[in-house]
Amino acid sequence: MMRTHTCGELRSSDIGKDVTIAGWIRFSRDHGGVLFFDVADTYGITQAVYDPESITADGYAELGDILKTFSRESVIKVVGTVRNRVPGTEDCRNNTGEVEVLIKTAELLNSSKPLPFEVAEQKGSMLPSEDLRLKYRYLDLRRHVMAENLRFRHSVVTSLRTALNSRGFTEIETPMLVRSTPEGARDFIVPSRTSPGDFYALPQSPQMYKQMLMVGGMDRYFQLARCFRDEDSRSDRQPEFTQIDMEMSFVDMSDIQETIEFMLSEMWKNVYGEELKTPFPRVSFYDAMHKYGTDAPDIRYGLELHDVTEIVRNANYEIFKRILSKNGKVECVNVKAEYTKGGSEEGGVGRNEVDRLIEWAKSQGMGGLTWMRMTPEGLQSNIVKYFSDDVKDALVAEMDAKDGDLLLYLAGSEIAALKAGGELRRKLAADLGLLEGKPHQFVWLVDCPLFQKDSATGQIEAFHHMFVCPENMDLSGEITDIRGLSYDLVLDGSEIGSGSMRCHDPEVQHRILEMIGMSEEKIQDEFGFFIEALSFGAPPHGGIALGVDRLISLLLGCESIRDVIAFPKNKKFQSLVDGAPASVEEEKLSELQLLSLAGEDFDDSDFEE
Repeated sequence: MMRTHTCGELRSSDIGKDVTIAGWIRFSRDHGGVLFFDVADTYGITQAVYDPESITADGYAELGDILKTFSRESVIKVVGTVRNRVPGTEDCRNNTGEVEVLIKTAELLNSSKPLPFEVAEQKGSMLPSEDLRLKYRYLDLRRHVMAENLRFRHSVVTSLRTALNSRGFTEIETPMLVRSTPEGARDFIVPSRTSPGDFYALPQSPQMYKQMLMVGGMDRYFQLARCFRDEDSRSDRQPEFTQIDMEMSFVDMSDIQETIEFMLSEMWKNVYGEELKTPFPRVSFYDAMHKYGTDAPDIRYGLELHDVTEIVRNANYEIFKRILSKNGKVECVNVKAEYTKGGSEEGGVGRNEVDRLIEWAKSQGMGGLTWMRMTPEGLQSNIVKYFSDDVKDALVAEMDAKDGDLLLYLAGSEIAALKAGGELRRKLAADLGLLEGKPHQFVWLVDCPLFQKDSATGQIEAFHHMFVCPENMDLSGEITDIRGLSYDLVLDGSEIGSGSMRCHDPEVQHRILEMIGMSEEKIQDEFGFFIEALSFGAPPHGGIALGVDRLISLLLGCESIRDVIAFPKNKKFQSLVDGAPASVEEEKLSELQLLSLAGEDFDDSDFEE
């Protein structure tokens, strides 16, 4: 090995040892001919010292002159002796801060030109723009926090793998070049050179392949699956991402949920050294939407939504009357006095804060907010005159309003009012610091519908995907009332996993595809091979996939999943480090016959090998 120790390894117990370390010069200082170097690698920083008063060997002075020419972030190897730092100069923030290496010899392994941004992390320093960091990602990864993020990711993934191995799962890879099928997002398309005019797709998920593994009798499968979806950009979305994907035969929904809870509990013990409380709470889709305004509820704080439509129906308040005449809904949130900061006479959220909330609501397309405050004299606001005493008493009872509480009302169509309520909950929780000190919380979302209607077109579509098994294998009744055996795993208000029992009956699977509007020709063309596979004795089976990138980013408190991926795309899904996507030479396009397919005229010689 080129080194005997890493730059984060040396301690007081190593004093007197001759060692060799190697790394980057993070900082250098010249104190009257005594040279100090902070030598860094991914494990830490060790101070190395050139001290001509401690060593008087021949040629040592020339070594000092050479060392002065070494630039910051150049790579060096240092051979020397570990010694105590001078009393009073210890660095308690650094694990190696009690010792230093007295340089005997040093070698420049590679020089560095000036960096485009500072990689040394100092208190109060500002990060460069994200695009600059992504362009030079290999430099950004030198920052300690980025290295720790990737090591944390490794620890989590290793623990998840180990847990599944202990439960008898087999890790199996599925294809990366697959048939393009409708799965909810746009495919990334790959042209075939050997079959001009035909295309592969990169997999959005291994869904049908893992189900066919169950048909093949593999019983318990998992993989760290790379998935590709051509979706619009978000902070928690990348065009390529990683799932821990699994499937199990001869199980029911509770078996899969228990397996996930076991897997995450084992990871929790290995990574945090703590027990994770299981089983996770279950919240029905209906309750999630009507209490929390979202199908990914954060239950770590209150602020639950209450439907007060019937209570305020006879109020003489024009805004409510107009919305209710169109079959709208009125939702209410009680901002309890103990939730607010400061506990002023007005409960800590004064009129100025209320006005800011109203403007925020308008900026979110909510139309505004209506408010009332509970006082010893009852509900007070500029609109209470439009509400009878009976209505006000009913509101106080429904909302359990106490002195200092602030009632906020949202009105609109049911979907709009619930969605606005969910956004309002998140806004209030952040503003009022309701999540400070709160532990992470996993939640299962259950009792989901099998189908939903597209809000714009009214078209029936699968709620999760078209392979979910209907409850009791029953597709009769009103289509939007049919329940599917699906479930989502939510962490801190973000969905990190989605799974279901699968439709293993080929006839029921065929019927589901018909119900979402697929013609017989399209069913056979796109899913005929899969339905045929189910017809050869497919066992009852189900599974789930958890988003690894999103899980890691939530556990670390990162604002974006880009901070837990080694080489992510930016907000425009560009890879700035290598310039992808980029144009391709016409010769390559001609070889794939893409130019001719696009209408270009070529003769046969264009495609000769």
